[in-house]
Amino acid sequence: QVQLVESGGGLVQAGGSLRLSCSASGSIFRFNNMGWYRQAPGKQRELVATITRSDSTSYDDSVKGRFTISRSNAKNSMYLQMDSLKLEDTAVYYCNAVQWGDPDVEYWGKGTLVTVSS
Repeated sequence: QVQLVESGGGLVQAGGSLRLSCSASGSIFRFNNMGWYRQAPGKQRELVATITRSDSTSYDDSVKGRFTISRSNAKNSMYLQMDSLKLEDTAVYYCNAVQWGDPDVEYWGKGTLVTVSS
């Protein structure tokens, strides 16, 4: 059973930057897709960014040009560089990983809180 642990959250002023990390207890090469989701207070969890095993990336329109997702197979980790943070980026950020199979297996971290202040 693979465990995902997020880190790097915290309090930052609007316009600032944070780098989130997601560390896996085993090899992440097994994961076809990995991604970051977030859930703001009173809202549903939403997809922020994804990255495939071949490093193809996609972003929600709300973070395009400000956030960068990356992964390191050597370090069994995934990252989310967040720049030009806005108040509306405040949320708990979750790491997600999917291993294709029959059936697919999906893993989640417990989340890390990002708070953007004015």
